[in-house]
Amino acid sequence: MDAIGGYFSLELPLYDEYHKGSIKLNTGRNCLEYILRARKYSKVYIPYYTCEAVLEPLRLIGIPYEYYHIDIYLEIIDKPILKDCEALLYTNYFGLKQRYVEKLAKTYGPRLIVDNTQAFYAKRIDGIDTFYSCRKFFGVPDGAYLFCDANLDLEIEQDISYERFSHLLKRIDLSPEQGYSDFREVEDSLTNQPIRRMSKLTERMMKSIDYCSVAKQRKNNFVFIHNTLGAINLLPLSVDEEAVPQVYPFMVSVKGLRQLLNKNKLFIACYWPNVLEWTNKDDFEYLLASNVLPLPIDQRYSKGVLENMLLIIRDYRL
Repeated sequence: MDAIGGYFSLELPLYDEYHKGSIKLNTGRNCLEYILRARKYSKVYIPYYTCEAVLEPLRLIGIPYEYYHIDIYLEIIDKPILKDCEALLYTNYFGLKQRYVEKLAKTYGPRLIVDNTQAFYAKRIDGIDTFYSCRKFFGVPDGAYLFCDANLDLEIEQDISYERFSHLLKRIDLSPEQGYSDFREVEDSLTNQPIRRMSKLTERMMKSIDYCSVAKQRKNNFVFIHNTLGAINLLPLSVDEEAVPQVYPFMVSVKGLRQLLNKNKLFIACYWPNVLEWTNKDDFEYLLASNVLPLPIDQRYSKGVLENMLLIIRDYRL
């Protein structure tokens, strides 16, 4: 039984977990590894526009892969024709491509693998292997959810993650800048981790989130920014009322805006530097990696905070 008395633990509210019935693992890339091992695929088609971490399980297991291109709507240009024991991996980009995922599911059936690491709230489709990442949407350092009905004959130990929380604590107690080196160390430490079950700490943290409130805030912030920047965004976005986006992908052709925002303590990530090495300047994915600014729209920010960011963007040479 659990200990009674003694010192207090963190005071956390307790809600229902969001992805009930899932397999709870330590990282998204290990969810992919689980799928690949359980399904025993001989080849996987993957997008050029994706995180380099996707290659980690493919290389570890030794599964051949082939890239495919996407268009300005973030949809596959030439859909691969799959042979036996082959699969196609598609990313639900920015949490905005659920309708397209549903179309792909009708085309490829159970040989479609859906990467929902950018689409935590997207509904899984029955019979389609799907995985989600926790830390891309919430203040946890690890954790992922997997839906896969294939059994993997493997003894999976439980992860321990209390030593990965320093950057989250420093961001509150000190500053984002002072916690950044810890953040980088944590991100690097997730490379080549074995498949493990989600840690008790991350699982408990994920049960402390008011998911409805988070979804509402993200939706409202996305619409607020889109109403301001949509007309000058080079990336055509269809706004689905049910979508809960990860970020607002703002594509511009001018240079230096990311650096200006960073100087004003508006830290904008880059998705993904590895794509610049995989593609050439004539490929659309190269433009995406170079010119898309994933503007924050998450639950931490009110419209007043985002208005300051929009003022800087509007005053720039757009």
